[in-house]
Amino acid sequence: MVHVKTDEAIDEMRAAGRVVAHALTAVREAARVGVSLLELDAVARAVLREARATSPFLGYRPHFAPVPFPAVVCASVNDAIVHGIPDGYRLRDGDLVSIDCGARLRGWCGDAAVSFTVGRARPADLRLIATAEAALAAGIAAAVPGNRIGDIAHAVGSVCRAAGYGIPEGFGGHGVGRSMHEDPGVPNEGPPGRGMRLRPGMVLAIEPMLIAGGGDDYVCDPDGWTLRTTDGSRAAHVEHTVAITAGGPRILTAL
Repeated sequence: MVHVKTDEAIDEMRAAGRVVAHALTAVREAARVGVSLLELDAVARAVLREARATSPFLGYRPHFAPVPFPAVVCASVNDAIVHGIPDGYRLRDGDLVSIDCGARLRGWCGDAAVSFTVGRARPADLRLIATAEAALAAGIAAAVPGNRIGDIAHAVGSVCRAAGYGIPEGFGGHGVGRSMHEDPGVPNEGPPGRGMRLRPGMVLAIEPMLIAGGGDDYVCDPDGWTLRTTDGSRAAHVEHTVAITAGGPRILTAL
């Protein structure tokens, strides 16, 4: 069931989205060579605590997961696409890092992700991240009343494929509201003009995931969470929570 939000609810979600934005900014600023992924998770926890927000990630256990998620951010490095569990790994020069974070504030959720490099960046990584961000911008631009879910999917997928990148099959965006994951699903590829029609009050997480090698295949680590590219190529993941409004898309997780 799709839950259409009131203007007041969207304003509350914007407050949660600001917490997410501040957490991601703090994590990105703290991400330096030698810093561990657990330390980055602690930075995000401090931001949530200061805002009196909780984490919809911590303890989350969907049907596929063998254990509840143990952190407040997903930290995916290099060939990890999404859902990386923060651990003692210390960042190295040239690493490509994707951080996904959520916040629940006064009963409403926000969800967003960023990708960035640490130390000396590889030009190929910068192109990958720039394309992911362009795909996200295209998806957001298509999130207007009267369009359909397929128009967002087509906008995202077209940018990714034109650049020669792969898209992990079966993973994409979703509705957001009282829960972090609500209906409808928002694929990262598909034909335009298909799927549910967009209307004001819908709130969606749009989240391109790109595989540099061009293939779509992935494998799951033994932890049951981390998805990796099968060819060892790098991946990028970016995301915003976006409200559909009569005046156009409203990004709820931007600073």
